[in-house]
Amino acid sequence: MAGAPPLPQPSGLQAWLLSSEPASRWQARLGRGYLGWRAFTKNPLAVLGLAIVILLVLVAILAPLIAPYSPVAGGDLRTERLLPPSGTFWFGTDDQGRDIFSRVVYGSRITLWVVMLVAVIATPIGVMIGTVAGYHGGWIDTVLMRITDIFLAFPRLILALAFVAALGPGIENAIIAISITSWPPYARIARAETLTIRNSDFIAAVKLQGASTPRIIFGHVIPLCISSVIVRVTLDMAGIILTAAGLGFLGLGAQPPMPEWGAMVATGRNYLIDQWWVAAMPGLAIFVVSLGFNLLGDGLRDVLDPKAAK
Repeated sequence: MAGAPPLPQPSGLQAWLLSSEPASRWQARLGRGYLGWRAFTKNPLAVLGLAIVILLVLVAILAPLIAPYSPVAGGDLRTERLLPPSGTFWFGTDDQGRDIFSRVVYGSRITLWVVMLVAVIATPIGVMIGTVAGYHGGWIDTVLMRITDIFLAFPRLILALAFVAALGPGIENAIIAISITSWPPYARIARAETLTIRNSDFIAAVKLQGASTPRIIFGHVIPLCISSVIVRVTLDMAGIILTAAGLGFLGLGAQPPMPEWGAMVATGRNYLIDQWWVAAMPGLAIFVVSLGFNLLGDGLRDVLDPKAAK
């Protein structure tokens, strides 16, 4: 009986990326990245999440080209107020005669801005606190983790409300408040990762070479924590969006006439029965973007943290 046909062998760039004997560190890193991308694309829901996030970024960048009307200028209240979705106004108009589609498109900029700033502010704080606590242990670990526990004891939205109430309403203060409440999970993850590697042989070898504690933490411990933290940050994006929308809904986030999705939902709650589109369209945008980040985070978890996917 004839044997099975041989499997096709990779060639060209693919063969270079999959080489078992990379000629340089750069080639090895690219090869690992390519294998990760192949594993990621095997999950169709993760690819869908990535597509949604990329679409959000593109819409935010190209908002002036996509939006047909001004997001803040009101229309004629006699003829353009609370119009249903149509060919002229795709998502209808609100109580000020403004095009809801244009406001949703420009609102993507605010959402993306909030997500990026919170990630940039909260992630380094959490990783630094977690790695320092896990590496040093003792009373430093106890003090830092008890502070972390205090923040984790409160629901994120309630704690953010308290900080915004103290700082005052506004999108900048909302970002600061969300950042203050978002770092504890990253500290927990970084500490757990640090505890597993602080007594490793390679850490002992680095110590024998005379490396200082900051060099060990920044050069060897934190890079090994990054993959797990990235997964958690991506999964937390949906919560950050919902928290920002909740603050906007309560009037403590972005202030009128800024086209923030949560504030738009708050405006539309007065018209839910007859003019449902005023609240439904920004609410749908929140749902889709949050779903996209969740799906993307699940896919990254499967690739970057295989143990958590089992």
